Amino acid sequence: MFTKASILHSIEGVKSLTFKRLQNATYIFLSFYLSRLLKRPIQWGHPISISIEPTTSCNLRCPECPSGLRSFSRPTGMLKTDFFSSLLNEIAPTTMAINFYFQGEPFLNKQLPEMINEAAQKRIYTATSTNAHFLDSATAKRTVASGLNRLIISIDGTTQETYEQYRKEGDLEKVIEGTKNILYWKKELKSATPAVIFQFLVVRPNEHQTDDVLKLAAELGVDEVRFKTAQVYDFENGNPLIPHNDKYARYRQLKSGKWVIKNKLLNHCWRMWQGCVVTWNGAVVPCCFDKDAQHQLGKFPEKSFTEIWKSPAYNQFRDAVLTNRQEIDICKNCTEGTTVFA
Repeated sequence: MFTKASILHSIEGVKSLTFKRLQNATYIFLSFYLSRLLKRPIQWGHPISISIEPTTSCNLRCPECPSGLRSFSRPTGMLKTDFFSSLLNEIAPTTMAINFYFQGEPFLNKQLPEMINEAAQKRIYTATSTNAHFLDSATAKRTVASGLNRLIISIDGTTQETYEQYRKEGDLEKVIEGTKNILYWKKELKSATPAVIFQFLVVRPNEHQTDDVLKLAAELGVDEVRFKTAQVYDFENGNPLIPHNDKYARYRQLKSGKWVIKNKLLNHCWRMWQGCVVTWNGAVVPCCFDKDAQHQLGKFPEKSFTEIWKSPAYNQFRDAVLTNRQEIDICKNCTEGTTVFA
């Protein structure tokens, strides 16, 4: 289904294309499929997209989030602009997209719009995800002016009572106000971007409001609503967050009463070839499921990004994915990354 946001995504994505980036993407595709065929890791290219973490800090206390639970074993901090510029200069020739989020609330980093603009100046597609509590008028204006291509706003309920059951200590009115501020400045600045997407994490307390969030998005003028299944850590014996509607459940119940993840963990993962995550302090980790950065494959700028990406440690991890993915802890709760189009 084509939506306004998906059409805009395609148009803006095309703008990021250069010959070198297309050439690199070709190398990545060939490497990935050849690795699957030969059952050994081959990596000829560089990441097509990278997630960069603006901060690990967060104002909310969501029950299944390490930021919300304040449960990180790694340090909390803010991405610095000079560090970001150094990384950007190395990855820009081949990188098509940067996601400015991992853990934490990105807009707690006051320099985020400037970093987005720096990437946009290099014709890189940019996106971020926010709980929208810090999108006051001035920040919204800076964000729209930055050239951000896509803004995902987490809105997990259409009433305060429902919203706060997952978004602990959150204020739905601030989310709606922040959304309105972005839409206002898009109109004032005559900007087609960012595409504004409501992301609705479907859990049992809010599953009755899926139709309501579609209506709210239409009233506000939001470009798209996306429903997302919730990852929970303790699911084997059931969990009060797992929705009754099987369509939105990441897990299924066996006859024994135990719960398992629905998808099969195939021994390959597109994400291991096309992208990675860089934490606020330079740790390079394989994907967004490694929330506590326990599988660090190198640290920038102690080593160049290319050294890390092509390192024996990274290839050993890719080899583990190709041979026995089910034994990798961060893969066991994963519903993504099984194909190029996951």
